[in-house]
Amino acid sequence: LHTTVMSNLGQWVEVQIRTKRMDEIAERGYAAHWKYKEKDAPGKTTSGLDEWITQVRSMLESNEGNAIEFMDDFRGNLFQEEVFVFTPKGDLKVLAFGSTALDFAFEIHTEVGARCIGAKVNQKLVPITHKLKNGDQVEILTSNKQKPSEDWLNHVVTSRAKAKIKDALREEKKSAIVDGREIVQRKLKQMKMEFSSETVEKLRAYFELKTANDFYYKVGKGIIDPTTIKSFKDFRENQKLKHKAIQEKVRDESTFTKEIKSLKGPDHDQLLIGEDMDVVDYILAKCCNPIPGDDVFGFVTVNEGIKIHRTSCPNALELLSNHGNRVIKARWTSQKEIAFLAGLHIVGTDRVGLINDVTKVISSELKVNMRSITVDSDAGIFEGTIKLYVHSTEHLETLVKNLKEVEGIIKVTRFD
Repeated sequence: LHTTVMSNLGQWVEVQIRTKRMDEIAERGYAAHWKYKEKDAPGKTTSGLDEWITQVRSMLESNEGNAIEFMDDFRGNLFQEEVFVFTPKGDLKVLAFGSTALDFAFEIHTEVGARCIGAKVNQKLVPITHKLKNGDQVEILTSNKQKPSEDWLNHVVTSRAKAKIKDALREEKKSAIVDGREIVQRKLKQMKMEFSSETVEKLRAYFELKTANDFYYKVGKGIIDPTTIKSFKDFRENQKLKHKAIQEKVRDESTFTKEIKSLKGPDHDQLLIGEDMDVVDYILAKCCNPIPGDDVFGFVTVNEGIKIHRTSCPNALELLSNHGNRVIKARWTSQKEIAFLAGLHIVGTDRVGLINDVTKVISSELKVNMRSITVDSDAGIFEGTIKLYVHSTEHLETLVKNLKEVEGIIKVTRFD
């Protein structure tokens, strides 16, 4: 109870009347609140604080989300308004204010929550989204055919329910990816096509998906009908015939320019990397691993089609000087979704936590995927090589700039 009164001397006096529990929460913080959450059940030795620590440990073990999401869940579990509800047998359950029947189901058991289709609240049928009130008696209805879905996360408030739903969704996705992979493998075998990373990558591009796992998932869930993979085979065979016909015509720079102009119009006299794959085959040279933004040129090989090299490639001088008639102009189109392999060499003074800071810049700040990292430390000098996937030279330059700002890093250079 808070109130303000005027004394006989005409001075305002603030009066606060609170219980010992309220005083400890005000003076010692949120954790003191859990000290009072002990239940009066006979033989119970676990305190409310122990129960809270167990919940926090469970959150830490199951958490796979980002830091902000974790802190929201953590803060939400420290101190919040509560609702007191009962099971059909009269057992008391304490939930966060705003909890739904679905929260209650996951409080009972993970499997009960995952199979929940509705509830009876005070003997009346309600949906899983029904918000509970103090004193409600709740009975959960389940079905073996029920599965958690993405929108369930919008209908729960307790961190336990959120964590269990996310776990179930991840498991379901993994299962669908495994099923999809087996279906694709079986279908390709039926069509006498090789099941390889190259074939899967072409399938992914054909169905316009970002990753191979996205493709497997959609096949596993039945969103992509396996029979449509046959249309990919027909498409590839038509492409091969088309490319073969073009390849037979393209022997040097002049025949390439003539062919590209006839196919794409008189204003086109160079290869657009990332756009002209439907017109002519080309591959990125392994000797220099060009990425978007690099200055590049195309070279018409005898048996391997057109290869794309960086102008700074170790082989560039020989190709440009001795085989100038087979060199064609090439430039990049904007490709933000495609990742290219690049290498960085890092030198610095060694210290505790340096690798953690480096990987944090790469993975957390710029969301760059690493393929490999090797490090060596000798006499206080740190040397490392990192292979990672970037979208362009601009992307790589930003990464290099950020790495140079890490304490202890002296030099960051790109290697082929």
